[in-house]
Amino acid sequence: MHQVAVKHYDLIVIGAGPAGTAAALRAAELGATVVVAEADRTGGTCVNSGCVPTRVLAKAARLIREVRTADAYGIAVAAPHIDWETTVKRVLERVDRVRSIKREAERFSEAGIDLHLEGRARFVDASTVVLDSGRRLSGTSIMVCVGGHSRRLPIPGAELATVPEHVLSLPSQPKRVAIIGAGNTGAQLVTVFNAFGSAVTVFDVAPRILVASDPSISEGVAAAFIEQGVNVHTGIDGVESLTKNDDGAITLAWRERGKTRSDVFDAVIMATGWPADVSDLGLENAGIAIERSAIPVDANFRSIVSNIFAVGDANGRDMLVQAAQFEGEAAAENAVLGANRRTPHHLLPAGGFTDPDYAGVGFTEEQARERDAQCVVAVVPYAALDRAVIDDRERGFLKLIADRRRELILGAHAVGENAVEVVQSVTTAMAAGIDVATLAKVKFAYPSYSAIIGLAARRLLAEPERAALLE
Repeated sequence: MHQVAVKHYDLIVIGAGPAGTAAALRAAELGATVVVAEADRTGGTCVNSGCVPTRVLAKAARLIREVRTADAYGIAVAAPHIDWETTVKRVLERVDRVRSIKREAERFSEAGIDLHLEGRARFVDASTVVLDSGRRLSGTSIMVCVGGHSRRLPIPGAELATVPEHVLSLPSQPKRVAIIGAGNTGAQLVTVFNAFGSAVTVFDVAPRILVASDPSISEGVAAAFIEQGVNVHTGIDGVESLTKNDDGAITLAWRERGKTRSDVFDAVIMATGWPADVSDLGLENAGIAIERSAIPVDANFRSIVSNIFAVGDANGRDMLVQAAQFEGEAAAENAVLGANRRTPHHLLPAGGFTDPDYAGVGFTEEQARERDAQCVVAVVPYAALDRAVIDDRERGFLKLIADRRRELILGAHAVGENAVEVVQSVTTAMAAGIDVATLAKVKFAYPSYSAIIGLAARRLLAEPERAALLE
């Protein structure tokens, strides 16, 4: 280590993921002097080991599913199989490509932002941090944008499991794989390994998979999983232990309905939570206490120490890239200008690339009915959509929820092909304040998946008698 002189900045940003990048660039745009301290590499978890590699794996899964059905179109192909080494290589190539396109380091330089990739940054006090290299930085404001990491269950043998960001380190495609956790990440990995030909079993203590989603999404995706041969165990009492067998396999023991059960797998993946990566930041030196594995902040992203902000995964709110970017920009304005900007978190579309895809935005039906028992709900099956019939992708639905006067769309939830893109289109309409009648008049290209939005909007407007005829 070497000690260097302390340099003072208007803003220190800890972390160069989507939140940190957005915050640093916005602060520099406002005329602030900015430094970004990143432990390893720019891009954040999502680009390097999360969303991007998972999406590439989902693409591989999609391709192999399509090849398996090619004979129905008169295309003769040999039985497809996965070459795990080649697949991993492709994933890593795409990650590098995405990172190169983002050009964070170059963009920082062009904006006059200093970047130090010198290990972990830790607080010395409320205005000073020290890097692993020994470099000290002083800042009028400090923004924590460190992202998150996978959580291992506190059970015997937990170290035998693979966490999602290390899936690419598996030496080969497992023939039998257990996935603990059926949230967004776990569900996507279920689809990936099932498509690759692995025997997949998924476990969750929650009463249903994708428990944070609208129940109709959970039901739709779970039904598809079961039909595809996935063993789904939800509502279990808990996972008890993992044990390494003499042949290298892993025995997983869990409790279900009061009884201990066990099975043997070639790999176990723990997708059991995503706490903020804040445990080794020296926050206590700055007067900040961690709560629920995150830094508590107010509506303007300020911590209890007014010059220290936490954005993205670090504050434990909506752990999504799209949330982190907007939070970063808003927090930068608050730090540099002394503003009190907030971000609307109710319009954050999110979903997963399972088979079929799923997505949602706004209130679930249950949440909407708690606020307005007379809210209006319309559900259109994909089977009513010409494009879905053409593509042989008829599984799924779009659910639209509106207020009783049909002036506002309160939520949209979809299962099916291109569900994420469909819900994104509805999100645009919601953000623009478009009412149901206007949305029903939009002309959608034919044949397209987005046309289901028009069908659902028109169904929302239908009288009860008319709606019954449309079912």
